[in-house]
Amino acid sequence: MNATPAEAFDLLYAEAAPALAQQTYLLTGRRRPAEESVERAFQLAWERWPEVATDPDPAGWVRAAAYEYAVSPWYLLRRGYEQPDHPVTDPAGSPLRAALLALPPAHRRTLLLYDGLGLDLPETAAETEASTPATAGRLLHARAAVVRQVPELRAPGLLQERLSALARIGPAPGLATARAVRTGSERKARFWTRLTISCVVLLAAVTAFALATAPTHYARPTGPPHRVEGVPPRGGPQKLTAADKKLWKKLSTTRPNGPGRLVPRPE
Repeated sequence: MNATPAEAFDLLYAEAAPALAQQTYLLTGRRRPAEESVERAFQLAWERWPEVATDPDPAGWVRAAAYEYAVSPWYLLRRGYEQPDHPVTDPAGSPLRAALLALPPAHRRTLLLYDGLGLDLPETAAETEASTPATAGRLLHARAAVVRQVPELRAPGLLQERLSALARIGPAPGLATARAVRTGSERKARFWTRLTISCVVLLAAVTAFALATAPTHYARPTGPPHRVEGVPPRGGPQKLTAADKKLWKKLSTTRPNGPGRLVPRPE
């Protein structure tokens, strides 16, 4: 018997959410943003469940969304999220956790995916939306920065072992239930749908009002008549009188008999 969409979602949430909350805690150093990132990622997954359900790696789809929320600069603007939480478990991992948080977000994410979760380089590049050479450069830079702060991790394979262990330990997540996540996703979807419909209705009403009150023809504005001073009278060639015509005819038929220098020479 095939599982319903809600049952399949709940199963994915139960299997992936706790570990994902621990991973996002490593990315943020703050427990509540990590939990919010995971819950928001699963809400988005429920909104797009047909796409997620047919994805070759549904857990990877949700992980990519959760990581995007976890490293978003938006969290830095929220009160109480400026400083990392004090770890309550695994004191031995504190230096590595601090070194990880000191990395740029893109390098931090690359190191966690490759060395913490064991993804290969092309998979890491695809999930971080970067080229393979750029991902390799980030990985090398992140490893070198972590080893500088924690020299004991210089031994081969020790960094990967410690980081993988940290990704499994993490704080005990206070995540919402799968049903609460689905309900929250549906509530948000209804809210945005109603808001969109309201905006469309308002826009249609404003357009109808504008069409109803707009003039149907253009009336050229006319100002009151007034006298304009200083305008010169209209000029131009005047009509020839009889004397003018007689003189013009005489000049056009009489051969010039003045000095030679005044007679035009033919070309």
